[in-house]
Amino acid sequence: MLLTTFVLALTKGATLLFGAVLSGLSWRAYRRTADPAPRALAFGIGLVTVGAILGGVLHRVFALRLVVAVDVRSVFTATGFAVLTCSLYASEPTEPSELTSSVA
Repeated sequence: MLLTTFVLALTKGATLLFGAVLSGLSWRAYRRTADPAPRALAFGIGLVTVGAILGGVLHRVFALRLVVAVDVRSVFTATGFAVLTCSLYASEPTEPSELTSSVA
């Protein structure tokens, strides 16, 4: 039991660390370019990261039932992935890429 708790804490810590770094880098890209795609990317990654952490906090700290905590995490994850998907469509290219023009 102690080992599984340690592994869970370690992986949740890694999720928080890498999620925060990815969100921060995406937000910096948005501020640099004013392109809406990195902003949506930062928001989507943030939702997935917050959901992963919030589910555990609700269960362990606030003693919510496990099924409720998992439901909250799932809502955040699904919403985050929806935003990530939208980020792929957030900005249309203004010029065709060299690859597209050389293939056509």
